[in-house]
Amino acid sequence: MGLDLDLSAVRAMVAVSDEGQFGLAASVLGVSQQAVSKRIAKLEGQLGTRLFERRTGSIALTAHGARFLPHARSVLATADAAVAVVLDSQVLRVAVHGAQIADANLMRFYLEKHPEAEIELIMMGPSTTSRDAVIDGRVDVAFARAHWRTRPLPAHVTAVPAYLDALHLLVGKGHPLASHDHVEFDDLDGLTAWVPGAGFDSEVGDFYRRLSDSSGITINTERHPGGIGFTNILDRIADSTTLVTFGGEGTTTPWHPNIRRIPIVDPTPAYPMALLWQEKVTDHPQLNSLYDFVTGSYNSNAVNDVWVPELDRALLVR
Repeated sequence: MGLDLDLSAVRAMVAVSDEGQFGLAASVLGVSQQAVSKRIAKLEGQLGTRLFERRTGSIALTAHGARFLPHARSVLATADAAVAVVLDSQVLRVAVHGAQIADANLMRFYLEKHPEAEIELIMMGPSTTSRDAVIDGRVDVAFARAHWRTRPLPAHVTAVPAYLDALHLLVGKGHPLASHDHVEFDDLDGLTAWVPGAGFDSEVGDFYRRLSDSSGITINTERHPGGIGFTNILDRIADSTTLVTFGGEGTTTPWHPNIRRIPIVDPTPAYPMALLWQEKVTDHPQLNSLYDFVTGSYNSNAVNDVWVPELDRALLVR
């Protein structure tokens, strides 16, 4: 099995070799000398050998380092070429929350209707969300919650409303609510919902904190040995008589024989998704069609009947 080398460590190794000093390499890379040292140490640990001999005032490649250097240059050249191809192509990189979430389902529908579209879907996760990816420039476009009070969108990112994912309550068949055909928003007070994906510092976590503040429901974000995937979450909820969780109306929740889905009404909580894009891709040939589809299918009337954080409402009622 090949090593999964960190490109930043490989780049540090080449810079140190070229500059002859850790300090000069750090200046070239725009990082601290300590960061360069850590990257070199990591690479040496992965390779199981020393790449440099440290000398007073300078460094020199070891025999192993000299043999590795041309290959390191080749790896970086290939990576840089790959990035250049992506940046110069007409492919629109679109980030979604995950393969089963509503935004991924929306995009699958769009791509089925537009088979000629040059779009690459990028699946993100709880710790690095779609919103993070578009802000950082790792993708061109993202479906994500636009608002987060402590981290507003920067000026180079535009947002339009895309979809309201109405939330249902998911409970096990032994839960006291299992026989209910609906619950009211006020009935959430006193319940405990296990939502491990909300345990990260993200706009998703902020949404559930605001839902908790408004409804009185306790949001439990503890990690579990089985992970935070849908299957593990449903298994735990199915076996519990006290825990509940949420399932989005547009999200593909795996079928489970012991899970009951209960609508929440008066009002229905909904996760607000926006279409976000970097200013630099405003004229991208693939964006106009996607924009027209999203804005044309968005149901602005639905916002009147749902609970969303107040910070999100102004965008959604456009």
